[in-house]
Amino acid sequence: QVHVAESGGGLVQAGGSLRLSCLVLGDISSITAMGWFRQRPGQQLEFVASVHTDGQLRYREFAAGRFTVSRGDRQDSISATLIMNSLKPEDTGVYFCNAATGRVSYSDSYAFGSWGRGTQVTVSS
Repeated sequence: QVHVAESGGGLVQAGGSLRLSCLVLGDISSITAMGWFRQRPGQQLEFVASVHTDGQLRYREFAAGRFTVSRGDRQDSISATLIMNSLKPEDTGVYFCNAATGRVSYSDSYAFGSWGRGTQVTVSS
């Protein structure tokens, strides 16, 4: 069993930055990918960025150039970080972390793996 928890959300002005963190505990030996998703007000869940065990980094077009995803592996935990720069009001939403096993191809409709409860990001204009 895997436990996923996000932290680091908050209120920031447009143009500012935030650093989101995700900590994964439990049976982490099979985790191959860490993904970040977001749900903006009135919108469906959308993929933001991911980091994979083989070193691949993937970004949604709105995140490329502004967001940076990274991962840190320890013996008993995995951490994932999403640094968000040049934030815009349309980046406002709840950001979720996902920990997945096997061959992972993240998309907006991805429904597997383990999810955190999310952290609120609010960008004021």
